[in-house]
Amino acid sequence: MKLEDIKNKTKDAVDYLVQSLESGHSEVLTQYLGAMARFHTYSFGNVMLIARQKPDASNVAGIRTWNSLGRFVKRGEKGILILAPMVGKKRTENEGTEQTVDAKGTESTLFGFRAVYVFDITQTEGKELPTLTEVQGDVSGYRERLVQFVASQGIELNYSERIGPAKGLSHGGKITLLLGMQPAEEFSTLVHEIGHEMLHRGDRRTLTTKQVRETEAEAVAFVVCQSVGLRTGTASADYIQLWHGDANLLRESLEAVQQTAAVILGGIAPEPAVATAAA
Repeated sequence: MKLEDIKNKTKDAVDYLVQSLESGHSEVLTQYLGAMARFHTYSFGNVMLIARQKPDASNVAGIRTWNSLGRFVKRGEKGILILAPMVGKKRTENEGTEQTVDAKGTESTLFGFRAVYVFDITQTEGKELPTLTEVQGDVSGYRERLVQFVASQGIELNYSERIGPAKGLSHGGKITLLLGMQPAEEFSTLVHEIGHEMLHRGDRRTLTTKQVRETEAEAVAFVVCQSVGLRTGTASADYIQLWHGDANLLRESLEAVQQTAAVILGGIAPEPAVATAAA
């Protein structure tokens, strides 16, 4: 399959989401945001491709990876098309003098992308995989790492009773949270405010409305909370109201939301991080 064909498939995936929203099918947005949460180490394009082809996918890998884990793809299952980077080695030279980049004098270079097929765990059978601890509403560990992540971004974090009824405020380099919130609510609010700090303190602040900024920050919080196992209790019908039915706004904002959520999730991942290879 040609690269141009794959790019068209990625565009079709986003177009399908936009058309679904315009038709009143708000649950499709929740599926796409859920895919962002489950596959936050993947590129935006691959998240869109996975969400369009298999919205309920939870854990994808290639045939060889599944086989190495003692699992095998079921007969008749259709693969999920994604893009995989083609990385090779090349020697580097500077003014005719070869420079040593690694022990063999080579460096990794991205030559392009190719189409590959992956399969969701539900499309396979065989050995049971080790179960990972799920948060299920408990943010212990994640909360501490999120606070550390905020500090690593050079952002000051304070608590106050006086900001009520607001739960959190972002001041540009400073976040204030309402004192006395439950841990899960505090976690979600802090992600919302760090979303503002990362997305809306540069050019985007002058180029966006308050509605756009609040929508994007809430979407970032939704994706991050879903990823760590928090039950947000947000029905798709309620969630879609954040976008006010504006398909163009969604199209422009979705990639920024995905990238910001991915950075936060990368910063709060437990050590050692358990993740599948990303494309």
